[in-house]
Amino acid sequence: MKRAEYLFLISWMLICISVYSQSNPKKGNIFYEDQYSNLQIGFSKTTSIVFPYAIKSIDKGSADVLVQKAKGVENILLVKAAKQYFIQTNLTAVTSDGRLYVFVLNYNDECPDLNINAENAVAASMDVLFSLENDNKKKTEKCALLALSKKKKTSGLRKSKYQIRLEVNGIFIHQDVLYLRVVFENKSKINYDIDQFRFFIRDQKKSKRTASQEIELQPLYTTSSSSVIPYKSEIIKVYALEKFTIPENKYLTLQMIEKNGGRHLEVDINNNLTDKVFPITEFNIDTF
Repeated sequence: MKRAEYLFLISWMLICISVYSQSNPKKGNIFYEDQYSNLQIGFSKTTSIVFPYAIKSIDKGSADVLVQKAKGVENILLVKAAKQYFIQTNLTAVTSDGRLYVFVLNYNDECPDLNINAENAVAASMDVLFSLENDNKKKTEKCALLALSKKKKTSGLRKSKYQIRLEVNGIFIHQDVLYLRVVFENKSKINYDIDQFRFFIRDQKKSKRTASQEIELQPLYTTSSSSVIPYKSEIIKVYALEKFTIPENKYLTLQMIEKNGGRHLEVDINNNLTDKVFPITEFNIDTF
């Protein structure tokens, strides 16, 4: 009798363990499903996921889900079902600040999750290592903010005209990125709308018979996307540019063109740029 009771007790314990395991599915040996963000997506509606930084990589667990970046932007992901009532699957995204996001996707005809802010989701990992050819945007942003707050200044790089002032008052460097701190001042009574703001390396002025060459430089990052300098105001921005040097007989030119106006300004920096650069140290970045 005691043997039968013992066998019954063992059998009951095994059943309990089995039921508990089935009700708590694991992802691998570490993570549980409820650690990830669950999204309810539909067939006839599109869900937008807004990330705090540009999306570097996307992977979906099933062909039953359609995924693409929103046109013209780098940080919005559009998701919808390719077929109705698909089996639960997952979506992963890596952003330029070095974060990995994981979402569990479920089908819901009503699609209650139309607009999702990824900042409210828990990042599965913060240890993403990019290949050398990709910039870590988060570090670039931190360096730009440090350059914005630095007290060290560069003088002599300015142009004033039409009661508008364009000035480079700080040049900084970290690794392979240069950070130019630019001051925009509008002393007039009319807002200044920026149509174009360009960086390019060009030849010094020569005779009309001599061909000139311009190489435009595209900023990697800027601390503000505002294109308006309000009247009676001053704005300071930092532009991050891939490291470069200025050859002899050439200039780095900052060109600002007014929208629907004629108040255009240019600032030229000659090849003594290296004498004006201040380094941003690793210590500053790690403690920022």
